[in-house]
Amino acid sequence: MSDGTRVDSWLWAARFFKTRGQAKQAIEGGKVQVDGSKAKPSKAVQPGTVLDIRKGDVQWTVVVEGLSNKRGPASAAQQLYRETEDSIALREQGAERRRLARLAAPVPDHKPSKKERRDLARFRRDHEGDL
Repeated sequence: MSDGTRVDSWLWAARFFKTRGQAKQAIEGGKVQVDGSKAKPSKAVQPGTVLDIRKGDVQWTVVVEGLSNKRGPASAAQQLYRETEDSIALREQGAERRRLARLAAPVPDHKPSKKERRDLARFRRDHEGDL
């Protein structure tokens, strides 16, 4: 392996994923791109490498600033990368969109009773193809 840190190890150390296994799954699933192309978990990253990371509805574009294969405090993890201005703007727009959608969603006034849950389950089962 050339000089650098494995991308799965770096993602874990930079606290994008809780475990190296989750980072590896994300990379293999195409959720992480290294310099604009799909990579393997063993791909080495160096300072200046651009990573596109997608986790659920959130997407980051970061430039690797430092290398580490050990997980440390969050303050140290933030020193390992620099997020691009476009990425920050898109993440903030997405957060605002999700916040507004949550406000527009109806909020039930009570928790469904056992009978109401059964009725709801029966309705969903009977109308499964209609939705």
